[in-house]
Amino acid sequence: MTFHDIVYAAKDGVGVITLNRPDYRNAQSYRMLDEIDAAFDLARADEAVRVVVVRGSGGVFSTGHDLGTKEGMAYRAALGAKPGIQTYDQFKTYNLDLLLKWRNFPKPTVAMVEGYCIYAGWMLAAAMDVVFAADDAEFLAGMVEYMSIPWDIGVRRAKELVFESRFITAAEAAQYGLVNRVLPKGELERETFAYAARVAQNSPEVLRNTKLQINRAQDAQGFTNAVEACLSDYVAMMNQPGVNLRMEGENRLLAVDLAVRGKRGTRQPA
Repeated sequence: MTFHDIVYAAKDGVGVITLNRPDYRNAQSYRMLDEIDAAFDLARADEAVRVVVVRGSGGVFSTGHDLGTKEGMAYRAALGAKPGIQTYDQFKTYNLDLLLKWRNFPKPTVAMVEGYCIYAGWMLAAAMDVVFAADDAEFLAGMVEYMSIPWDIGVRRAKELVFESRFITAAEAAQYGLVNRVLPKGELERETFAYAARVAQNSPEVLRNTKLQINRAQDAQGFTNAVEACLSDYVAMMNQPGVNLRMEGENRLLAVDLAVRGKRGTRQPA
């Protein structure tokens, strides 16, 4: 297949999906999400692939959704969803259904995070089975469509971070439970692929059924029902009269701007 917004390769039992929009810090367009899904389908069909690694190009995992690039909006318009149920179904596909599909992908998955991992970047990383991060990676949780955050870091911590809107370090993300391992930036790639190679040595039957068992344990606690309900809450919020979560004239969410100003030391108390 010809990809535009990602790169896919497979070698030695490991499939690698690389988000490849470095000019936009790997903001996730609908085309990128379609291509990620197509790459997962290729990896699923390839018996030689035992593990999939997802990473970003240009030293950044993903800064979230594409909120308005010219090519991103053109691709979305070309999909032709009509206002109403078609638009809702499209939104649900790209912001919930694909994430759940990748979460339940029948082979182990590893997110290799460096640089920023913001909102939809968090969503994508959290949908993977294991998260390895560079020691300089930064994570930003928020009111997102695929609300796995309480499951990723616990209810009270999720409230604390989303209420305030602030970046956390890779070390904090590991302490809270989102990240499995924090590695020096220069060692992240080597150690991630070494781990993937060891996993690939295991029986595909053991890998698939172990993942199924663990995901079922989480679903018995209500995970899938919860994230599906949260998407409905998100859509209801977005369609309330007068709601505007974006900065005027910019493709940035207001809450993300708060976090950025906090990081820069320019956020003033109310």
